[in-house]
Amino acid sequence: MIKLKNHNITDCEYKHIIFEKRPCIDQDGTPVSGLYNAWIVLNNAAQFNSYTTSAVKEIILAFGEASNDRSVVAVVFTAVGDKAFCTGGNTKEYAEYYAGNPQEYSQYMRLFNDMVSAILKCEKPVICRVNGMRIAGGQEIGMAADFTIASDLARFGQAGPKHGSAAIGGATDFLHLFVGIERAMGSLTLCETWTAHQAYRLGLITDIAPVLKVDGRFVPNPLVILDRYADEYGRIVFGSMKTGAELQKGKELLSRGTIDLSMLDETINKLIAKLLHTFPNCTAKTLSEVRKKKLEHWDKNKESSREWLALNMMTEARAGFQAFNEGPKNEREVDFIKLRRLLAEGAEWNDDLQRSISPQYKTETV
Repeated sequence: MIKLKNHNITDCEYKHIIFEKRPCIDQDGTPVSGLYNAWIVLNNAAQFNSYTTSAVKEIILAFGEASNDRSVVAVVFTAVGDKAFCTGGNTKEYAEYYAGNPQEYSQYMRLFNDMVSAILKCEKPVICRVNGMRIAGGQEIGMAADFTIASDLARFGQAGPKHGSAAIGGATDFLHLFVGIERAMGSLTLCETWTAHQAYRLGLITDIAPVLKVDGRFVPNPLVILDRYADEYGRIVFGSMKTGAELQKGKELLSRGTIDLSMLDETINKLIAKLLHTFPNCTAKTLSEVRKKKLEHWDKNKESSREWLALNMMTEARAGFQAFNEGPKNEREVDFIKLRRLLAEGAEWNDDLQRSISPQYKTETV
């Protein structure tokens, strides 16, 4: 036996995320002595597990630590609570610090790029445990993982063009590989979300698990249509959100239940137990080969995307993030029609234009 070296860049005291090793569970349900799964857990439930600059740094170090740990079989990338895996970058930080500061946002985006790359280069299988919404940058870092197991209450989607950005932190590189180019185009531009059942049917995720318990038993998501049938246009509506009276009945059932993530964790443990019974180096090589499809796009685009996102903080991102952060609760988007008309008339992008389209300034005379 040789004396093992420590290959971590630095030791990290995690303050903004949780990093822990949990026993690896075999196929018979028993813990395996000496082998573990690394859990990297976003810990910002109050802001739907959005990642701050400090958290991004720790995620990078955590994936490096998990990758280097010889006793780790797989990495589970998840978040606290049951409302959200991640809704992307911290909008408050974006609006109050990075908006209008492209040089600062450029440095932040270098860290973000390193976070995505840290996931893609991890030498262990990475499983995204989706405990709630996976939206915007959360969708991007989730797609960098190798597998996704989701709560059947989860929702998936992007938010960029609705809030002043473009999903070029990985989504434009990865999403079409999962769902095809036209479905990806719709998601990336329209920012309409998919239910977990739709995401599973489209091939975006590996598996789903029920998490709602009513009267002591698990029930499937009562807000979605689970019968496979065609609407009047012949489109399959399986997995779509219910409407009208059916949606209201579903909400009533949802309010009666409690959230229990034990089935989600059991599904993840079963997947890892299967991975446990493979050659580790052969599995790692397989991961790196399949990841090349993502890396082909990611490595080609990440630097130019970072530069564009930084400059965009002077215009649309500044307006979009500040509107979301400062606008009324039910009105956090700019007036898109007014913006388009002003730009068509040749208006200069300046503070007056931003005030005229932003909901937080509606009471002012511009």
